[in-house]
Amino acid sequence: MEKKNIVKEKSIDFAIDIVNLYKELVEKGEFVMSKQILKSGTSIGANIREAEFAQSKPDFIHKMSISLKEANETDYWLELLYKTKFINDITFKKFKVKSTEILKILITIVKSSKK
Repeated sequence: MEKKNIVKEKSIDFAIDIVNLYKELVEKGEFVMSKQILKSGTSIGANIREAEFAQSKPDFIHKMSISLKEANETDYWLELLYKTKFINDITFKKFKVKSTEILKILITIVKSSKK
């Protein structure tokens, strides 16, 4: 039986939410921030996937660190979209809970991998 990879699962679910948010933002006529959050929000999981087949422990740490940076950047775009009223309170809070959870997991993975 395959071991569950929580951060991998959470990152794909988050990416799906980000893609759907992107579609909504484009319908509202927002094209710049929506593209930025689409890139960073889907890159989190892409880098986690790359880390699964890292060539070495330093390569794994590097890929997970990139994923962490992308998660942090996604947080920035969420905050900016919220403060510029492109997303409402409910949407912002929903995304913030998920992104914070992913950030915490990634921080733990990176820190423990460096030991």
